[in-house]
Amino acid sequence: MTIKSACLAAAVAASLTACANGDLSSLNSNALMASGGQAYKAMSLSASDVKQLSDQACQQEDKTHTVAAANSKYQQRLNRIASQLGNDINGQPVNYKVYMTKDVNAWAMANGCVRVYSGLMDMMNDDEVRGVVGHEMGHVALGHTQRAMQVAYATTAARGLAGASGNSVVASLSNSQLGALAEALVNAQFSQSQETAADDYSFDAQKKKGQNPRGLVTAFQKLAKLDNGQSSMFSSHPSSPDRAQHIEQRIANGQ
Repeated sequence: MTIKSACLAAAVAASLTACANGDLSSLNSNALMASGGQAYKAMSLSASDVKQLSDQACQQEDKTHTVAAANSKYQQRLNRIASQLGNDINGQPVNYKVYMTKDVNAWAMANGCVRVYSGLMDMMNDDEVRGVVGHEMGHVALGHTQRAMQVAYATTAARGLAGASGNSVVASLSNSQLGALAEALVNAQFSQSQETAADDYSFDAQKKKGQNPRGLVTAFQKLAKLDNGQSSMFSSHPSSPDRAQHIEQRIANGQ
């Protein structure tokens, strides 16, 4: 292993530790300065870089999943829910699609790519889906997904998939490279404060539009029953019951 490779591996080891602890927010430029350059570049990705990488990652995910047809009951239902959520996130147009899979998940990327799994739609009513998707959109609006992309790219670079010698961090990536990047991004974990902030974003957005935010409560209650209280999409702390209680308290306080 070269000195540069060792530095890069050490830098991203710190990234992976933070991801495992569900604390993306603990990462900073100083922690990656010793990477030999590439990992630091990853943490310095601009908003434009992140959007371009998100475009590629989202396209790759669409290729590896069965996307619901435009006239399917799932896509038509999501379109109705999307009309309540809005067509943009901080001015970024949103593209909503459904993946036909029994998995229970939903995610959003910084380019406005929002994907909801049919497994989640099967177990939740419209208010609950709206609350969950609003939460994912909150991660975008609050800048959490940009940091998640930085970590995902740094992780990909450490695995030798991204060209460390390139002048630009946004380069043409192979399907395997895009697959690794997309997987790391979709499975990214957020810190406790970020998860709570995204919950509050969804709550506040619904209240502002005159919608009932109680769907967040029942969505968390349903997720708490999966995998002994930890669902695949909300596996980071605080736990689903605690998050349901937080929203219940906000409703009770009229906030």
